Amino acid sequence: MNHKVLVSDALSDAGLAALRAAPGLDVEYAPGLKEDELAARIGPFEALVIRSGSKVTAKVLEKADSLRVIGRAGIGVDNVDVKAASKRGIVVMNTPTGNAVTTAEHALALLFSLARKVPQATASTKAGKWEKSKFSGRELSGKTLGVLGLGTIGRIVADRAKGLKMNVIGYDPVLSVERAQSLGVELVGKGELFARADAITAHTPLTKETTGLVDDAAIAKMKKGVLLVNCARGGVYDEAALLRGLESGKIGGVALDVFVKEPIAPDHPLLGRDDVIVTPHLGASTEEAQERVVLEIIDQVAAFLEGGTITNAVNVPSLSREAASRLGPYLTLARKLGEFIAQVEGIHPAQIELECTGEPAELGARPILHSAVAGMLARFLDGPINDVSAPAVAADRGITLREVVGTRKTGASVLVVRARSEDGRAMAAEGALDPDGGPRLLRWGDYEVNAELAGHAIVLFNDDKPGVIGAVGTLLGQRGINVAQVHMGHSRVTKNAVSVWTVDAPPSAEVLAELEKAPNVTRAVRVELSVAPATTSS
Repeated sequence: MNHKVLVSDALSDAGLAALRAAPGLDVEYAPGLKEDELAARIGPFEALVIRSGSKVTAKVLEKADSLRVIGRAGIGVDNVDVKAASKRGIVVMNTPTGNAVTTAEHALALLFSLARKVPQATASTKAGKWEKSKFSGRELSGKTLGVLGLGTIGRIVADRAKGLKMNVIGYDPVLSVERAQSLGVELVGKGELFARADAITAHTPLTKETTGLVDDAAIAKMKKGVLLVNCARGGVYDEAALLRGLESGKIGGVALDVFVKEPIAPDHPLLGRDDVIVTPHLGASTEEAQERVVLEIIDQVAAFLEGGTITNAVNVPSLSREAASRLGPYLTLARKLGEFIAQVEGIHPAQIELECTGEPAELGARPILHSAVAGMLARFLDGPINDVSAPAVAADRGITLREVVGTRKTGASVLVVRARSEDGRAMAAEGALDPDGGPRLLRWGDYEVNAELAGHAIVLFNDDKPGVIGAVGTLLGQRGINVAQVHMGHSRVTKNAVSVWTVDAPPSAEVLAELEKAPNVTRAVRVELSVAPATTSS
């Protein structure tokens, strides 16, 4: 059965042809859908491929009953409500490098245009004038370029600028000094960058921290005549502050490809100035980039739908096909440990912690933690929850999540899921994979047990006295419940015993009540463990 894919933005002929030729996909092409139209059509589709035009709002996502993945052909996901998508377990992917070279080249083109006043000179000459002295420019060689944000695009700009013999300094709060040095960039603070740069170019996402990054206070620190370029996101530069800086003469020129509101209003005050160059969000607009990002997102969406491979996701860790295959059994184990704790202990968690040792620690604890959270919270919530939605659901309920890398010297690959409640109660379940890759419970609380985590189970708590197993087995047989396996466990602390009974059918409440009346049995709990393996592509 083919996967249904909706394309709601215009694609090139080559890109659309490639999408339709991808095996296993049933593609519907409907560019230009408004919010209400998209909401009305999205229901049966597993994948949505978009560019910047479609607005994937919470209203749209409420109707996305079958949607598993949103593929954005491009880097920005401002037009997607990522939080709402995460809560519904929908993976949001982009193509962060597909238009990197194109955008970097456009930023440098705007910088050259500012330095040499190319657009103004072109307009003057076409108007029949010859104003050679009016458009005297300045060289970039030997000048200092400040790069705000040293991600993929910022690094390309820095590399090209070094080729122009510019001195490059950069600001990036999550880049190490050593990594910046390997790029040939001097890493500095924001204030120092503003003070030293002859020209500044922005290559940051639009976040709470970067909104208004260049404002009146920043401009006050800059050199007189500084040149400013923004090909990143509208809002990184405060447009009103730019106007004031130009009017005062502090700023020598501004080149903008992005704006707070797009399209920019015809009466915007920046448009009336000769020292301002503007382009209509052309950073990614080359034929090569347009086709490249479409082909990349097609490959990513198809790989996800067919095999669960997650690449360039903005709301879940990316996994290669090989890593997903190796990680899959641990995701299943983590989810079932979470399910087990939630049902046996009934603990309402305020904190959920995962400890990984061995191979799962090497593969990455975060997706495993999310799977454990999904398993635990599924027992307290009415709506569906999976590995993608789990962290958002936990955050919404004030539950803190924590990863711990184990330090066992045995080299064993072990997971420990811990839950702590607001009142201080704590419970932990430890598990590992059996030789066939199946999930097994090794310990929970003080009880040591080696039990399969699968299907229907009954967990019994009893005094450690003879006759319990026989009495319970007889009772279950009389009620027509077939026992597949029984696993015993003992507490070194309380000297009590537990047993995990894997059965072919779930026991009724009446059967559980009868079991609790059996000699020396203190408690009987029904446990239902998910059959389908947990994956990061749920």
